[in-house]
Amino acid sequence: MSRETYSRLEARGFWALAFLGAAVALAGFLAAHAMETSGHVITGMNNQVVWGVPHVFAIFMIVAASGVLNVASIGSVFGHAVYKARAPLSGLLCLALLSGGLFVLMLDLGRPERVVVAATHYNFRSVFAWNVFLYSGMFTIVAVYLWTLMERRMAPWSKPAGLAAFVWRIILTSGTGSIFAFLVARQAYGTALLIPMFLAMSFAWGLAAFLVVQSTMYAWNGLALPADIQRRMRNLLALFVVTVLFLVAALHLVNGYFAKNLAFERFILADGGVYPVLFWGAYVVAGSLVPLALIWRPGSTARDLVVAALLVIAGAFALLYVFIVGGQAWPLDIFPGYTTSSTFGDGAIASYAPSLPEVLLGVGGLAVAFLITVVGVRALRFLPQDDLPAAPAAAPAGR
Repeated sequence: MSRETYSRLEARGFWALAFLGAAVALAGFLAAHAMETSGHVITGMNNQVVWGVPHVFAIFMIVAASGVLNVASIGSVFGHAVYKARAPLSGLLCLALLSGGLFVLMLDLGRPERVVVAATHYNFRSVFAWNVFLYSGMFTIVAVYLWTLMERRMAPWSKPAGLAAFVWRIILTSGTGSIFAFLVARQAYGTALLIPMFLAMSFAWGLAAFLVVQSTMYAWNGLALPADIQRRMRNLLALFVVTVLFLVAALHLVNGYFAKNLAFERFILADGGVYPVLFWGAYVVAGSLVPLALIWRPGSTARDLVVAALLVIAGAFALLYVFIVGGQAWPLDIFPGYTTSSTFGDGAIASYAPSLPEVLLGVGGLAVAFLITVVGVRALRFLPQDDLPAAPAAAPAGR
């Protein structure tokens, strides 16, 4: 199929998809409104677990937004033509995921109107203040980068813009990791290992999200991705998954080396109820080992790659839930070497169960990203511009 033919294909069912995305996003907004008017008492959050499921969704989307731009960077910065053809879609997904993540983050503040304060009064000793500039800068740089990719007159500037986006996304993900790395009061956090770990997670999760969207677009338009491109992206995903698995293992080994953290490590990896189940079952096995088996098995197909990418995304949510919620559930060690107790519950492990408004808000952020992607793909030419073969037609029944 020629480039001219498939680049003009119309998206079927656009209005149904757009309505679905808008409806779910509205449900997320109404859930945030309910939490603001009724208070966080209607959520599962409490004085100890202040970042719940909405933050799991928000951090996933922000980290994946940075990582999905890796596809564009490989093409524009390092000159690989196969990936350069995917740079516009990569940039669109970056903006979409970042918008969805910030939608959740801003509405989960409890007082979202006070974001004006964060945008006008800065405390540069706070890593949160740094992220105000990092997020807004990311939007600007990626928008300019997309302009250079899609406007022929601006093509000579695509490599410098791509390089700027590459550097900025590394800084942005490092800033997100620093939010937790600087929290020395929490035994789950407070280590510089979190910065490279977040960078590796962004590569893996962003590429997984890109593969799912790319596969959906090709299937929607009756196209098949060449085996060589599948092989490259499959191997790249496997490399990132292994890297994340290694850094997560290193994080827990380093934590376990210090006697003060042994009780926390036992809690999160063995004795903590739902947290060890999610860590070992959902992240390590289902979210890492099974995808690697699907990728590396002889005769691995395009469907295997999509299933592997979906499992990596599911494992990402499990890992973030254990990391964010489990890390807060463990009590603060305010007086090291001493036992503290009071009627407030000092020294007690906090319980947390996500409520419906929290889940709706998180899913609403995904819907925002979905809606931006659907509209962008419909309005402009974001389908990768390769000379692709059409997908083989299904054999008639009875043959």
